[in-house]
Amino acid sequence: MKPEKKAIYAGSFDPITNGHIDIILRGKKLFEQILVAVLQNPSKQTLFSIQERLNLIREVFKNESRIEVDFFDGLLVDYARRLKKKKKS
Repeated sequence: MKPEKKAIYAGSFDPITNGHIDIILRGKKLFEQILVAVLQNPSKQTLFSIQERLNLIREVFKNESRIEVDFFDGLLVDYARRLKKKKKS
């Protein structure tokens, strides 16, 4: 069985724009699963809270089963490693 092709699209998404949405939908043509990872950076002033951004993105993609939404802080590479470990356990 060949491995599933997944992608992480990370950003602050404050707010999510038509450009972000376009990239995510284009990514669906290349990957089986897209994880939209919203950066939570407490030292940055944001227009929307992390929960509001997550809710907005989830609302936009509510009918897209292959698009998942999550948040992270710190480095993206560390987040990806945590996901990999979580999947193995």
